[in-house]
Amino acid sequence: MNTLNYSTQTTALILVDVLNDFLAEDGKLNGMIAPMLEETALVENLRRLLHGARSAGMKIFFSPHGVDEHSFDDVRHVHPRFQFGIDNQVFWKGSHGADFFAPLRPRAGETIISQHRMFDSFIGTDLEQQLRANGIEKVVLAGLTSQTCVEGTGRHALETGFHVTFLKDAVADFTELAHRAAIDVSYPTFGHEVLTIDEFLKAVATA
Repeated sequence: MNTLNYSTQTTALILVDVLNDFLAEDGKLNGMIAPMLEETALVENLRRLLHGARSAGMKIFFSPHGVDEHSFDDVRHVHPRFQFGIDNQVFWKGSHGADFFAPLRPRAGETIISQHRMFDSFIGTDLEQQLRANGIEKVVLAGLTSQTCVEGTGRHALETGFHVTFLKDAVADFTELAHRAAIDVSYPTFGHEVLTIDEFLKAVATA
């Protein structure tokens, strides 16, 4: 029988894209994702997750999206989603939209990863370097969105040799279909574990 065990010495919680353009009422994408944020109670759940992880002494990493006019200079075929982001300056570096949502803002001592430009929080960032430097073996993923940046980051983490856990009630997406595809199909495929927040925190508390 598999016993869940998350040592605070070798486990990191990675919060992906908890940014104003998604979560703040004036965010550029908030109107599109707000119904699913409400359905999943994402902000409330992430606050509970952060409180539990901080109370346990868990290492917490924040991985933000961020682009500017030069982010895709080396990309000949820019994906339509990212072209939309450029045209509308979504997650624009230095803007309010690319800043962390106030209730989920990093605290002193927590690690902010350099900004990623597409779905994978590892590509072009210091995420792997920071995880290795902190002795991390297990990564636990939460944030936005279920099927894109959370899933993309988890896939890379698996390929790189980390133990991967997805928290199914700590993510949200623009549609129910995309959200369920991630939780029901992709996460069991690419994650060693797919847990609820409560299951994860209990495993941390008993580690």
